[in-house]
Amino acid sequence: MTVKWGLIGASTIARQFMINAIRAQPNSEIAAVMSSSPERATSYAKENGIPLAVSTLDELLGSDIDAVYISTTNELHLEQALAAIRAGKHVLCEKPLALTSADARAMVAAAKAAGIVLGTNHHLRNAGSHRAMREAIAAGRIGRPIAARVFHSVYLPENLQGWRITRPEAGGGVVLDITVHDADTLRFVLGDDPLEVSAFTQAAGMAAGGLEDGAMCIWRFKSGVIAQSHEGFTTKFAGTGFEVHGSEGSLIAKDVMTQKPIGSVLLRTAKGEEELSFDREDLYVRSLRQFHAAIRGEGQPSATGEDGVWSLTSAEAALQSAKSGKSAAIDPKLGGAG
Repeated sequence: MTVKWGLIGASTIARQFMINAIRAQPNSEIAAVMSSSPERATSYAKENGIPLAVSTLDELLGSDIDAVYISTTNELHLEQALAAIRAGKHVLCEKPLALTSADARAMVAAAKAAGIVLGTNHHLRNAGSHRAMREAIAAGRIGRPIAARVFHSVYLPENLQGWRITRPEAGGGVVLDITVHDADTLRFVLGDDPLEVSAFTQAAGMAAGGLEDGAMCIWRFKSGVIAQSHEGFTTKFAGTGFEVHGSEGSLIAKDVMTQKPIGSVLLRTAKGEEELSFDREDLYVRSLRQFHAAIRGEGQPSATGEDGVWSLTSAEAALQSAKSGKSAAIDPKLGGAG
């Protein structure tokens, strides 16, 4: 069976990563692209070798496709995903799934009722580095995990400095853009769920409209692990990293909070230091391979809709904490911070 994809959104991420990842799968093709601008749809289709360009969701969903990839601005995800589910199309959606976790849960429920595969495009859990860390922790190589640190403050490129830093109504701001990823990656690597977060946000000169362009969070997990994360759009010269420290050792990863399969992971114990080897497969190619397998009934997407609810609920709690000056509880079943 050939899976025919429709792109909802003529986006930069689709052009840079997703189009190639979809085409790397056996029996997979991109059949159509939709943009609200007919001119952009046409030029995007021509530039990327896509046979059909449309400017409405109805046209796209009425075309010969089996699945959609949604990479529009955040406030559009809910309506577009629900329409695709009603049309019987499988859905791979960019994070956050929606503007609220209540809406994200509605998407999950609709997909489950319709027998549709819903995935969240949390690319970082597809990185070989993060899977190597997860496996080392599960194997007890650092003993009992105690604490973690995530360094994910970068500089937002000029070509992406649009709605993310100017439009609160579209779900802009660093928390819904990056903190949501860090919450998911911490949860994946630790194999543990966050219970509570305390957060501070800042506006360091890039964002407008009351949006934040930096955040620091402290997380508490069910196992007792505590973690800290730093997200930002404004640090031009910072590197990224991920550390997990345990009773018998530490994992120290550098340059791994990225869309590319790069970086290193060092295991440090009483025996000395060991650099862990891991595969360098394209993160998005792996994501698409697992999504296609899920369509065939073979397992789940690498990040499910439920995973998307967890990460969005965590980000909501971080925003609530920053606003209230108090820690916020995290419970995806309730939808948002408690």
